[in-house]
Amino acid sequence: MVDFNGRVVLITGAGRGLGFAYARCMGQLGAMVLIQDIGANSDGKGVDPHIAELAAETLRLEGLNVHAIPGELASRESCHNLCRDALQVAGRLDALIHNAGWVAYDNIESIEESSFDHMMAIAAKAPLWLAQAAWPAMKAAGYGRIIMTTSCRAIYPQYVHNGLASYAAAKMAVIGLTNVLASEGKKDGIIVNAISPVAQTRMWGIEGEPAELHPSEVAPEVAYLASAECTDGGWILRAANGQFHATKMREAANVDYPRNLRAVKASTAQEVAENWQSIAIPDVEPRQ
Repeated sequence: MVDFNGRVVLITGAGRGLGFAYARCMGQLGAMVLIQDIGANSDGKGVDPHIAELAAETLRLEGLNVHAIPGELASRESCHNLCRDALQVAGRLDALIHNAGWVAYDNIESIEESSFDHMMAIAAKAPLWLAQAAWPAMKAAGYGRIIMTTSCRAIYPQYVHNGLASYAAAKMAVIGLTNVLASEGKKDGIIVNAISPVAQTRMWGIEGEPAELHPSEVAPEVAYLASAECTDGGWILRAANGQFHATKMREAANVDYPRNLRAVKASTAQEVAENWQSIAIPDVEPRQ
C-alpha cells in the first residue's frame, strides 16, 4: 500500500501546476511536504515568494501537512542550502522531487549563452546538486527516493519542437544523471528515477484548470516513484492523460559491448552507405 505517513518529501517548483498537484497528492497520502518555488514567471525569470506560501496555505486549509521552504536552485551552493534547510525543518528527507523548470523557445540562430546556461542550471545541474546534497542523509537512513524531470520533447524525435535545443539538451542530460545515480544509490536504498510528464499548465499558456491533460492525472505516477513501494531505479516513467508507461534504453541480447554489437559489418564509408537500410533501426510498431 502506498503510504507516506512519517515521510518527508521536498518538491521544487511546487507552487503551481504539476508540482502543486504532486504536493497535494502526497499530502493526501500522509506525507509532510516541503514546497520550494521562487515564483518565477513562465520564462524562468523573476521572483515572487508569495507563490510558495500561498500554495502551502491552500493545502494546509485542506488539512494537509505542507510547508513552504525558501531557497533558490541556480547554483550548487543554493541547492545544498535548500536541502540543509529542509533537513533542519523536518529532521529527515525521504524523497526529493525536482520539478522546477520552464519551456524556452529559441531557434539555433538566436540562442544566447546566458539563456542556455540558465536552462542547464535549473533543469540539469540543479537535480545533480540537490541529489548530492540529499545523498548523505538518505545514505545514513538506508532509504531515499529521488525523482528528476525529463521530457518526451527531447527523447523522441517525432515529438521535437523547433526552438527547444536548450530545453532538450537539459532534459536529455537528466536521463544520463538518472542512469548513473540509480546505479550508485541502489546499494544504499536510494532509488532514482525520472518522470516525463504531460499536463496543460502555464507552460502551455494555460491559466487555471485546463479542459484536459490535468496535472492531477500525472501525480499518481510521481507518488509511486517517491514511495517505499518503488524499489527499481533507472526508469523514465511517462505520464499523460491518466496513463503511464515506464521505459528505458536496453541493449540487444548477446551484445558484447563494445567489441561485438551483433550488427552490420562495414569497413568503408561506401559499405555503410550501401547497408544503411539495414543499419538504421526501423520504426517500432505502435503498442496495441
